Amino acid sequence: MSFTLAIVGRPNVGKSTLFNRLVGRKLALVDDQPGVTRDLREGDARLFDLRFTVIDTAGLEEITDDSLQGRMRRLTERAVEMADVCLFLIDGRVGVTPSDETFADILRKKNARVLVGVNKSEGKAGDSGALEAWSLGLGDPIRLSAEHGEGMDDLYHALRPFEAEFAPREAEILPETEVDISEEEAELEVDEFAHRPTLKKPLQIAVIGRPNAGKSTLVNRILGEDRMLTGPEAGITRDAISIRSDWMGTPVRIWDTAGMRKKARITEKLEKLSVADGLRAVRFAEVVVVLLDNEIPFETQDLRIADFAETEGRAVVVAVNKWDLETERQEKLADLKEMFERLLPQLRGAPLVTISGKTGRGMDRLHEAILKAHDTWNRRIPTNRLNTWLGAMTEAHPPPAPGGHRIKLRYITQAKTRPPGFVIKCSRPDELPESYKRYLVNGLRDHFDMPGTPIRLYFRSQGDANPWKERKFHTPSRLRKHTDKPKLDRK
Repeated sequence: MSFTLAIVGRPNVGKSTLFNRLVGRKLALVDDQPGVTRDLREGDARLFDLRFTVIDTAGLEEITDDSLQGRMRRLTERAVEMADVCLFLIDGRVGVTPSDETFADILRKKNARVLVGVNKSEGKAGDSGALEAWSLGLGDPIRLSAEHGEGMDDLYHALRPFEAEFAPREAEILPETEVDISEEEAELEVDEFAHRPTLKKPLQIAVIGRPNAGKSTLVNRILGEDRMLTGPEAGITRDAISIRSDWMGTPVRIWDTAGMRKKARITEKLEKLSVADGLRAVRFAEVVVVLLDNEIPFETQDLRIADFAETEGRAVVVAVNKWDLETERQEKLADLKEMFERLLPQLRGAPLVTISGKTGRGMDRLHEAILKAHDTWNRRIPTNRLNTWLGAMTEAHPPPAPGGHRIKLRYITQAKTRPPGFVIKCSRPDELPESYKRYLVNGLRDHFDMPGTPIRLYFRSQGDANPWKERKFHTPSRLRKHTDKPKLDRK
């Protein structure tokens, strides 16, 4: 990416719509009500042959106190300062307002490179707004229609000079999941650190949980700056925002997501979009941090969220936030571990870390738990060790014999990583009960030190020992019984 473009302006002028147009996907939430966007969202923009980073910001309002709108404004002003170019967007059908004139003066002081865009200027309705935009003194107004894609060529010519001015930046690469490996690859000696995060392939982390669990505060603590909007109000975060950073020497790309309430309580369209955006972030992550509130841990919604992360095949770390407020820590920790093992058996052995996003307590333990979960998620086990293990497991507890038919487990090999997946060749795979499958999964966790990570078992039929069972033969006519001739009456 060559430069960074921040889109700023009053609420509901079409900033998020233009952002989605530039990145080519519906990443930012868009709704008719003003003030939908609250955090800063970055994306890789593509405008003809131009490649740059675009930032969607919250709507500028004339509020400077510590209210939610005031905190949103300060976050937007910070984006203006760190961006290379600013696109100041106004509503062409409303025209230039006193607020636009105030914000234009602020932009001149904070950023030397400011372009003015007149959105919603399609047709004659936007003519007056385009003419009024000259009074802002920010150069030639660019007439745009983010909804219909008009004026993109004019925006291209306005941004083109900045491409050569700024050095190119690295593009983000999505992580690989469900990686297939052959039996030969499983036998090879693999560098145990080959999957470790790098600048080109950072460790992708998603922080999910119920509203007001402290997700944005935790993300800010990891980043070392107030990058995400926080406050005592529940449900501040709406978009799933990803930020690249260096956390204790580990390159990471961390996703802050909106709080997920029970489905029955979600009635507004905007909250449905926010939750869907958070679920999408889980699919892009490698490690998912399920954040619990220390005061009300392991509620039904927490269990659903953790189960969703496991179902998607992501490495899971459970973090209990607001631990600085706990007085009886030893007793509470014992209760948390007991509830975890009882309520989430599918994540048996997953790391349970107590932290405080506000004070930074336990952040080193969280970092260590995430790296260990990521290592386990990438684990490879040689086939000979797996078959030795399978023989011992079946000898200790043979498979059941439903209907008197014995089930034979003959062979096992690892077929996938991220998460680990194993193929077992056996007879009558459809008749193997779920309880025995859980016995094998728990055995893999304990014997090969894979606590908490999702494990996938695929059972395949190897066929019967009789090679002639399914074959049909043609009987010669001289050996065929003449059943078609009428029988003689011997009476």
